[in-house]
Amino acid sequence: MFAPPVAESIGPTAPPASMFDNMPGYEGTVAGGGGFLPPPMPTFPAAQPEPALDQPQWNIPSISENTARDALLLFVKSKCCYSSAPAKDGVITNMEAFNTYRYRLDTFTESRSTEWSHEPYTGQTVDAYAQQPPGPWDIPAKTPQFFLDDKQFIKVPYTSSVKYFCTKVCWVCNGSCYRHGNDRCTHCSGRGRENCSSCHGQGSRQCDICNGKQQLLVYIKLTVKWTNNSDAYVVEQLSGLRVENLSKVSGKELFRDTQYMVYPLSGFPDTSVVSASQRLVSEHQGKYMQTSRILQQRQIIELIPITKVTYTWKGKSNIYFVYGNEFKVDADDYPATCCCTVM
Repeated sequence: MFAPPVAESIGPTAPPASMFDNMPGYEGTVAGGGGFLPPPMPTFPAAQPEPALDQPQWNIPSISENTARDALLLFVKSKCCYSSAPAKDGVITNMEAFNTYRYRLDTFTESRSTEWSHEPYTGQTVDAYAQQPPGPWDIPAKTPQFFLDDKQFIKVPYTSSVKYFCTKVCWVCNGSCYRHGNDRCTHCSGRGRENCSSCHGQGSRQCDICNGKQQLLVYIKLTVKWTNNSDAYVVEQLSGLRVENLSKVSGKELFRDTQYMVYPLSGFPDTSVVSASQRLVSEHQGKYMQTSRILQQRQIIELIPITKVTYTWKGKSNIYFVYGNEFKVDADDYPATCCCTVM
């Protein structure tokens, strides 16, 4: 007695794992990716970083009252519910500078990962086992401009082969072509296989995987990823301005050091910047060399101008901050605001 037919199942969403070969040097590669591959040890000593030259200390001139007032007026114009009266008529009583340093370390890395991939076969080169595939770190890739993120996909040479798809063993006769005795199986027309539920084995209805071609080119895909890994440290300042605001502005660049790998700073007048440089350089080189190849490092020190402005309006004292080369304004306690209601 035969089991009743079951509802036709939805076609497969990916080739089975058994379809992928076991390529020398890529034995751990799976469909969907298997994590980043650590780079090989260099065959020759890496170039040592050079100590950075001392740079002169720069001072940023305090901004004028007119600049401070214009910055506040521009800020108020960007707010639909702010009256311009305090910005125009307020009397500035004090301006105090709180310039601060920002140290940033950029580590530009290249990482590589592999996975089995596939595409409909339309006559592409088939070269699996023609010779040993090159190692994932031996395959040339075009490096983009340093410190700009990018990604490149490369078909690993000598890993491409053609696999037949879109047929599966007939569930009625289990591939024997017959149901009872010498009677031909009516379900598979005596072929011992039933058609793919998506394209019926004919390519007349496109299969999501093979696009009706009934053959797949399977190969190992190499993903090369370039990443600019950046960390920053801002010296604490006592102005009252929130430190996170400073991430939105630029400052006066005092120092720049770009090398294959940089030395931590030494001799800088602010010791907290020196400590931050020592910590971040150590962390970056220890962290990123485990899973990627460091191509270039860059450390920069900026002096960010911060001016705390005190002014009076209608007999009350208020403050606001003007900061960065862009003259951004923070005015949390602006005295003439209202709420807008959209009807």
